[in-house]
Amino acid sequence: MTPVLLAIACLLFVTFGYASVCVASPFGDCRKCHGFGFATTTDRKGKPKRGKTCRRCKGHGKRIRVGRWLYSRAARTYRAGTRR
Repeated sequence: MTPVLLAIACLLFVTFGYASVCVASPFGDCRKCHGFGFATTTDRKGKPKRGKTCRRCKGHGKRIRVGRWLYSRAARTYRAGTRR
């Protein structure tokens, strides 16, 4: 197998793997709050305490994956173009 075909096969494998993850689990943890929904801070004694609600995910702790967002946008555009 030539290196070009191997690279193409690896790229297809990664692409279909990510697409399957987007289908199985369209939401992932928020990158800013790591899925907690709020910022984790510590008090003066070093004990963890709840901080402010995360502005990126609005306290849900989840975000939509990029692949799922692109699929939803394409589907919405296609549906809007087929209506008459």
